[in-house]
Amino acid sequence: MSDLIKITDSARARIQKLMTSSDDKSVIGIQIGVKNAGCSGMSYTMDYAKEIKPHDEVLEINDIKIIIDSTAVMFLVGTELDYKDAKLESTFVFNNPNATSTCGCGESFAVN
Repeated sequence: MSDLIKITDSARARIQKLMTSSDDKSVIGIQIGVKNAGCSGMSYTMDYAKEIKPHDEVLEINDIKIIIDSTAVMFLVGTELDYKDAKLESTFVFNNPNATSTCGCGESFAVN
């Protein structure tokens, strides 16, 4: 496992399910990043990855690639990615020790 980001068993299982259900044969993994958005300043992004850029970090877990966007690495060091499956909502959850504040809905975060 990586020191950059930790993936819980539930998140790993969900990512594996997403990868096996994708019909797009050009998908090589899951891309994780951050963007400037939300009421706290930054929000997490997740999408199917079709390429690995030169400075991206790549984690290989159980034959799946998790690609961390190079511009997001400094914001994600030490983060745990989890997946919560509740009665009314299912979502990936980022437990980020670098976040100094989050918005009320939990969709965005800030770092100092």
